[in-house]
Amino acid sequence: MPCPLSGRKRVTSATAPNEMRYDDYLHLKQILDSQVPRSEIPDELLFIIQHQTAELWMKLMLYELTQAIQHLGSDNLPAALKAIARVQRIMDHLNHAWSVLATLTPSDFLAMRPSLGSASGHQSVQFREIEFLLGNKSSAHLADHTQDELALHALQKRLMAPSLYDEVVRLMAARGMDIDQSRLQFEHSEPTSHSPSVEAAWLQVYRQPEEHRELYTLGEQLVELEDSVKHWRFRHLCTVERIIGHRQGTGGTSGVSYLRSTLNTVLFPELWQLRTHL
Repeated sequence: MPCPLSGRKRVTSATAPNEMRYDDYLHLKQILDSQVPRSEIPDELLFIIQHQTAELWMKLMLYELTQAIQHLGSDNLPAALKAIARVQRIMDHLNHAWSVLATLTPSDFLAMRPSLGSASGHQSVQFREIEFLLGNKSSAHLADHTQDELALHALQKRLMAPSLYDEVVRLMAARGMDIDQSRLQFEHSEPTSHSPSVEAAWLQVYRQPEEHRELYTLGEQLVELEDSVKHWRFRHLCTVERIIGHRQGTGGTSGVSYLRSTLNTVLFPELWQLRTHL
């Protein structure tokens, strides 16, 4: 079978009515017609494509994280690990993408900034869903989406559903680890906080890795994922500071000061804390 990108002349639809073309399969017309700059600044195309492609990758992250949570719920750890590894690789890709946006100069961005209006990445529904799925929940963020009923419903659902952290803790309890029962109550809408019983369980795993090989692998995979998320937050901060300094962010956010505060977010606190006590 010839490569579809090889440049060979394709069979026309008249002779092959059921042929599926590359651009039809990928809906390329709709995708490539979706970049509509609102200014005359050439760099706005970069800004739009950077954020649109990020949203596509976040769509896949949401899918994979949801799959991982479901696999953990059914004690299918190999499948969960595969999904988590894929999310981590997506995060690596998004981290590399910041270097492209960093080619946008301050003067170019300030020239096109009025065309953004009140639009801000802070309003990304998918980004907030990912945060909730990773355990960084906060009902305060729902206020950003009160004008969009579908977005609000999606976020409310994610807010009250078990996060990746929750399902990991449930799995550890199901495998015999002594977890405080209050930690197994999943209906909460606040960020993940440290639990002594969860840390004690992880310490048991890390002190006997051969006996708990699957859980040990899961722990290291979660640390690697969070490490990528931390890098993403830092690269976001650096890119914004490089382009707009300490100006107010788009959409009325405080900009760099807000992004700097997010660097303190910890998704799996026990996995980081245990390293001090091993």
